[in-house]
Amino acid sequence: MKRLYLFNFLIISIFSANAQQQPAKEIVRKAYDLMQGQSNETVMRITIVRPTWQRTISLKTWAKGSDYSLALVTGPAKEKGQTFLKRKNEIWNWVPNIQRMIKLPPSMMSQGWMGSDFSNDDLLKESSIVEDYNHTLLGNEPFDNKQCYKIKLEPKPDAAVVWGYIIKWISKDQYFQLKSEYYDEDGALVKTETASNIKTMGDRQIPTHFELIPADKPGNKTVVEMISVIFNKPISESFFSQQNMKIIR
Repeated sequence: MKRLYLFNFLIISIFSANAQQQPAKEIVRKAYDLMQGQSNETVMRITIVRPTWQRTISLKTWAKGSDYSLALVTGPAKEKGQTFLKRKNEIWNWVPNIQRMIKLPPSMMSQGWMGSDFSNDDLLKESSIVEDYNHTLLGNEPFDNKQCYKIKLEPKPDAAVVWGYIIKWISKDQYFQLKSEYYDEDGALVKTETASNIKTMGDRQIPTHFELIPADKPGNKTVVEMISVIFNKPISESFFSQQNMKIIR
């Protein structure tokens, strides 16, 4: 009887663990798909805030799945026309002022994008929060008056990712990623991102105001405001080319 009880306990434990892991990944997938769609075209404004100054960068981006993205800086004048391209595993930067095409090595993915608190990986989404991480449902916890799933994302052994792990608060009702904490390999908190100002963009409701606050730099933050988003507009893979980087407007 004891052996039978132990066997049943092990079977139940295995199924419980699998049941917990699978929903966690599906929750993250739904949250990712909500913000990405099959493709998207986005106009946004990024404000870099520092204790003694701040500046704003205007940006237009295009993305297709997780393999292709193109970002065009539309202002200010000093950076206008600069583009960033992700095409599968390659990342490129076109700098019109010096007429130079620069290939970004993987080591630069963790560096700040144009002086902001966002990394190159954040902007170009080299890593996938769905496929590059294992997901564990830690429980349920409210954030900003919404009931949320609290999920831990730990990188797979062979994944080329920036973070040691990530913890996300995803709303139960509409799968909004309302809060994300990013930790380094030693388990120290590096930065926290929060999302708010839910608006209808295209065929869905999404957060449109994001604040990224580094843990070790008081008074620093980066604010992103989504001006417009078009989801699931057909975009060919040929659009994401080095040639188009130089002429896109």
